[in-house]
Amino acid sequence: MQKSRLDPDNQPPYLYEPYHSTAKRAPRQPLIFLPHTLSERTGPIFADTLITEADRDLTRQGAGEPLGQRMIVEGRVVDEDGNPLPKTLVEVWQTNAAGRYRHELDDWPAPLDPNFNGCGRVLTDENGKYRFLTVKPGAYPWGNHPNAWRPAHIHFSLFGPSFVSRFITQMYFEGDPMLEYDPVFQCVPDRAKHRILAKFDLGLTEERFALGFRFDLVLRGPDATPSENGHEE
Repeated sequence: MQKSRLDPDNQPPYLYEPYHSTAKRAPRQPLIFLPHTLSERTGPIFADTLITEADRDLTRQGAGEPLGQRMIVEGRVVDEDGNPLPKTLVEVWQTNAAGRYRHELDDWPAPLDPNFNGCGRVLTDENGKYRFLTVKPGAYPWGNHPNAWRPAHIHFSLFGPSFVSRFITQMYFEGDPMLEYDPVFQCVPDRAKHRILAKFDLGLTEERFALGFRFDLVLRGPDATPSENGHEE
């Protein structure tokens, strides 16, 4: 495994007892440093022509409008020095407004929305900026512990210029009462929890159309956004 450029004191641990599935995922032996080879230093090139305007608009995935509160999510992807990271592939996936994923393994009795697939992607521009239009996701039960519910969240996956540059995290919402009870959120050190909370931004809000939230991502250094370390609930 490669040495991480993330500050371990600000990242969630591999093993967090209240988050039960980490017991099966956490390494049992000390990590081993492996030097980069050509296969890690190279990777795919994402062209603008492969990603359309519709890919970043999750409200245009069906024959009509999806149900739920429309919202704009916008932010910048930067390195540890605040430099923008252009041409970074940003992918998102989420539940619909009722808290259900469009996935064969999600069978809890919440309604599916025929006009919402819950996935989107975009390339950051020259300033490292990305923007999505979507609907606010709902909470859902997940069976980790009695009466366990995941708070509203959106999964983010970022892919840079090499195969080892994938970065996965989750975006939550300030003031969500479920955050207090969620071990996925709580396993993030307190000093770093604010980095995975979207900020309401009235300047991003479009009158009579959609609320606006800002979510910036820092990929390296002591102020890096906490990553998922393979957790994908």
